[in-house]
Amino acid sequence: MQVTLEIPDEMARCLSANGQDPARSTLEAVAIEGYRSGVLTASQTRRLLGFETRYELDGFLKAHNIWEHAYDLEDLEQDRKTWDLLESEGRHKA
Repeated sequence: MQVTLEIPDEMARCLSANGQDPARSTLEAVAIEGYRSGVLTASQTRRLLGFETRYELDGFLKAHNIWEHAYDLEDLEQDRKTWDLLESEGRHKA
């Protein structure tokens, strides 16, 4: 699908201030938000951006301060259960 956007010239200049094509900047913004919100998977984001490898996507995401997985409450609960299991087996002491 092809999507056409009209943006004011001054905004196009801002988007291309670093020498990048405004269309590419817009595509990257859509990809970042899609990935961050969970609407797009890593594979879909990679393909949308035209990257051949996951390493290229990882570099892109890191350059934009997008981390694949933020530590959340589920992670904390899993770590707590693992800690309890290790303690019960005598493999870790508090």
